[in-house]
Amino acid sequence: MSELLKNIDARTKLAGTNKLEILLFFLGVDQRTGRRETYGINVFKVREVMRTPQITAAPEMPPSVEGMVSLRGALVPVIDLAKYTGIAAETPREIMIVTEYNGHTQGFLVEGVDTILRLDWSKMRVPPEMLMAQTGGLVTAVTELEDNRLVMMMDVEKVLAETTSIDNEIMFRSVVQIDRPDMTVFYCDDSSVARKQIERTLETMGVKGMSAVNGRQLWDEMEKVAAYAKTQNRAPSDFINLILTDIEMPEMDGYILTKKIKSDPRFSNIPVIMHSSLSGMSNQKLGQSVGVDEYVPKFEPQRLSETLMRRLGVDQDAAVGG
Repeated sequence: MSELLKNIDARTKLAGTNKLEILLFFLGVDQRTGRRETYGINVFKVREVMRTPQITAAPEMPPSVEGMVSLRGALVPVIDLAKYTGIAAETPREIMIVTEYNGHTQGFLVEGVDTILRLDWSKMRVPPEMLMAQTGGLVTAVTELEDNRLVMMMDVEKVLAETTSIDNEIMFRSVVQIDRPDMTVFYCDDSSVARKQIERTLETMGVKGMSAVNGRQLWDEMEKVAAYAKTQNRAPSDFINLILTDIEMPEMDGYILTKKIKSDPRFSNIPVIMHSSLSGMSNQKLGQSVGVDEYVPKFEPQRLSETLMRRLGVDQDAAVGG
């Protein structure tokens, strides 16, 4: 496993190339189907892989939260992904994947890890609607391996939202209200949790929104707007006031989307904000290198609303209660 960790530590240069590397893992044989499915998680979000340490149980926690462990002096919540997904596997959870999202660290118990797979985001497909409905949006992308196995990318943000306070009601109380229904924000994110948070933030602000599940879908919508604007002898920016994009998305990631927007004269004057749980400075610098106007971490609705207001050119005094 140490060699695997070395590989994870070395992989930080793929962002911006529309490529990713995913760590493949297993949750055990699903008693309902008799199959051992393969899941994936982006290596960028993996801090380390380790043998499961002793877990201290905590009272009044969701059923899938096993408790917490101490890692180098920090208390880290531990979530059993098999329990969360309803897989009644009997094998022990001997491996813990330690992940970091937007400055928050957590451990995920799994049956085992397989390997690290490098591929283009274009190889990651949006799952069929039936699968998305059956999993409640838990699977955000699917890719096929050379051995015909299907790998399902898990929406870890959804897991965290339903096992922690990441979607706490209090977060929206300080969202800036500007009441500008004449303004429209186009946004894309493959996480259903993130899209709902953006939608709620925009609704609270009083701004219209148009959502997409990845960069390619958003780009297609922008092309439609540009075609319509041309028939009206108007600019696309009359209909799209701002673009908010995630980094990691199947088919087209946020870096490639931003490159396309900023290199296209039709859209280059529209501000692009990168909205991601990949909060490292290297990711922010890569965003700036492709033309991103600003970076906002996920799950901070107040900060997001303040940034949107500023980039939309709305004066603070125009805000409700301002």
